[in-house]
This record gives sequence, structure tokens and C-alpha cells, in this order.
Amino acid sequence: MSASPARAPETNAGPARRVNTRLASYNDDDYFGHQPTGREDLPDPTTLIENLARSVLEIIAGARDLDQIARWVSDDVYRHLAKRVQIAVRARSATGAPPVRPTFTLGRTIITEPSDGVVEAVVVIHGRARTRSVAFRLEGLDHRWRATAVHVL
Repeated sequence: MSASPARAPETNAGPARRVNTRLASYNDDDYFGHQPTGREDLPDPTTLIENLARSVLEIIAGARDLDQIARWVSDDVYRHLAKRVQIAVRARSATGAPPVRPTFTLGRTIITEPSDGVVEAVVVIHGRARTRSVAFRLEGLDHRWRATAVHVL
């Protein structure tokens, strides 16, 4: 009695399909995710940084809607600012204070470029009662600047 390997029953399904190993290593983010952009393909970030600083303070004060800057911030920054807005709304409702557009002047803007397609900046903002600063990290994604970090100090 010889031991022969068991045969699979034959079906009319045709030949066995081969798995394409090139497609198995395919990653959607490589083609459809955010694509990094070099500095030479991006505009000067100074105007965007100053406008974002102004907008972020107005959003936290309740004078501007967060959705107005959604295009220029990453999802993480959007969620972080949404939490800050909720905290500010609760604080205003506890005191009964209505949202008021803050009055301030932009001070010095400091911009550094730690690597290609990345800008880190600080904008000093002078208000009536206090001076604040807003720190940013912008990254070139899809041929435009997007804020990947925003901190109001």
C-alpha cells in the first residue's frame, strides 16, 4: 500500500487563480493620501500664518466659526480647536457673557523652516489686557500649506 497524496476533487471552476503580489503590497495612502509638497512649489506662508493667528483667536472668542478655517488645518488641529471652543463656550455660558470679537494688533511674526516643505512660526498678538502668542507648524501637503499644529499661549 503506497501513500499517495490526497487529491482535491476536480471542479469546473477553471484553473486556480494566482495572487498578484504587487497588489498585495499596494497601499491606498501612497496614491490617495496627502502628498508632501516641497517648499519651491508652495507660496509664501507669512500671510496665511498671520490670517490663521487672527482667525484662531476669533474662533476661541466665539466671534468666528471653526469651519471657516477647516481647509487650512489638519484633522487633529480641527479636533483640538473644537475642544478649545467648547471649553470657551462653557466658560462664557457660566458667566453669561456673550461672544465678543476681540480687538488686537498683530505683533512680530517669526518664521523658521526646519526642513523642506515645513514651516514653524510664532505670531505675537497684543490685546487690550494681555499679550498672547500663537505657534504654528505648517506642512506642505497637496500643493498648499496645512497647519498640523496650533498652540495658543
